[in-house]
Amino acid sequence: MTNIRTRISERRPAIVRSAVDAVRPARLLLVAKTALAVGLAWTIAPHMPGVTDEYPYYAPLGALVSMYPTLMGSVRSGLQTLLGLATGIALASVVVLTVGPNWWTIPAVVGIGVLVSGTGWFGVGREYVPMAALFVLIIGGQNADEYSVGYLAQMAVGVIIGLVVNLAIAPAPLTLVAAARVEAFREQLGDHLHAIGYAVTESWPPEHEQWAEDAAQLADTTASLRVALSEADDSRRANPRARGRRGETQHIHEELGRLDRIAHLIRDISDATADTIWERPGAIALDPELPEPLAAACHAVADVISRGDPDSADAHRVRGEAARAIRLLLEKVDDRTIDARRSMGPGVLTAMHLRRILILSAPAHEPDDEARDESDPED
Repeated sequence: MTNIRTRISERRPAIVRSAVDAVRPARLLLVAKTALAVGLAWTIAPHMPGVTDEYPYYAPLGALVSMYPTLMGSVRSGLQTLLGLATGIALASVVVLTVGPNWWTIPAVVGIGVLVSGTGWFGVGREYVPMAALFVLIIGGQNADEYSVGYLAQMAVGVIIGLVVNLAIAPAPLTLVAAARVEAFREQLGDHLHAIGYAVTESWPPEHEQWAEDAAQLADTTASLRVALSEADDSRRANPRARGRRGETQHIHEELGRLDRIAHLIRDISDATADTIWERPGAIALDPELPEPLAAACHAVADVISRGDPDSADAHRVRGEAARAIRLLLEKVDDRTIDARRSMGPGVLTAMHLRRILILSAPAHEPDDEARDESDPED
């Protein structure tokens, strides 16, 4: 029971985030548009000419599959679905016009449909290749030709209605959402570096291990952010609400690239520190004189990462403090290397990575803070 409660407690933040994501304004707008498109498709479908009016239930399905958070996503989904349907119907038509549906042709054509759908040509419509073939052979039966026409036509009607609704009520670009997630990632990196600073000054081995486990998740977070940015770019294409601001995500891409490089350095620090703390294979002992300056440098650089505007006066002050903390760590590492006559492995690696993080966190037009700090006559 304790393990179950612990797992629930650990999963609670993810559960809460999922629940919040489900009721965000952009998601609620998609819900409303989907309901509207399905309703319009069901209303229009019975009035289609010829035999198509006998299959009105496929129009709402077409509207449903065409509704995506972005306009380009809706276009791709709709076209890929229709392509998959047409291919499946064509496969079934070959059977209908030759040997006819029976105990071996039906599974054979479904198998061929699954094989063809694996080519990657159909995108989200790949599942409709074997499905359409199966429906035509089993449901269409003796009226396979009429069923095929009605099936494809009504799905096309639904897709068109979905696209019209999505264009008439254009979704907001996802740029702000992506920017907020990148900013949250920045804070996450700062918090993680703070956690490493606390870990090296605790009684060893530290009681808290979550910081070491969180390090492995940084790469997953970066990957999910790249997907979110890709969706933000996609949300701007052909979107009238994004007209005239097509380059707006460029700075977010640049910021994510910088944070990704910082995340790699922090993960390296975290792994080396964890190796030392828990005496893993390949670990190098940490000199007892280093935890305090190492922790101070980690905390100082973590404060730098957390600053969103690198050009502000406060950010300049914090970077100066971090540069001094790194310099003190390096001085301690040099002194202990001479006194102990051995490598200060974790201290050297951490100092090098922290200095690199400091450089990455500075504005592009600004020289290295640490080099400037070392030349300061007041020190």
